[in-house]
Amino acid sequence: MRLIGLVVVLAACLFSAPFGVLADEEVTLFDSRGKATAYIALDDELTIYLWSGKPVAYLKRDTAGGFHVYGFKGQHLGWFVAGVIRDHEGNAACAVKERFKSPPAEPFKAFKQFKPFKGFQEFAPFRPVFTTAWSDAPCRFFFVEDDN
Repeated sequence: MRLIGLVVVLAACLFSAPFGVLADEEVTLFDSRGKATAYIALDDELTIYLWSGKPVAYLKRDTAGGFHVYGFKGQHLGWFVAGVIRDHEGNAACAVKERFKSPPAEPFKAFKQFKPFKGFQEFAPFRPVFTTAWSDAPCRFFFVEDDN
C-alpha cells in the first residue's frame, strides 16, 4: 500500500513539472542556428540565464496558456509558448531542443551569477500572431533591455 502511495505522489510531481520536463531542473534555449545560448532554471523561480551564467529575465504565467518573459527591470520582452520564446512581432528568438531536427551538443555552462531584484512589471501588450520566422535579434540579444 505504501508503494502505491509513493508511486501516486511521484507521478503527481513529475506530471506537474513545468514544460513537461520530468527530471531536469533546466531547460536549454537554442538560437536560430541551434547553438545553446540560454537556459531556464526551473528550480530558481523560472529565471532565464545566459550560457555565461548572467541572469537576464524570468517567466511569469499568463492567462492564455503560456508565459510572459520579463527583464529584471520590469520590461516585457515577449512570450514563451510551446517551447519557443517570441518577440513582440511574433517571431521566434529562442527555442527548446525539441524544436530542432538535430541541435549540437550543449557546452559546459558557467556558474550562475546573483540575480538582481525584480522591477515593477509593465503591462504586457496583446500577443501578436506568431510567425514561423526567426527574429532579427539573436537569442542572446533578445534579453538585453533598454536603459530608458
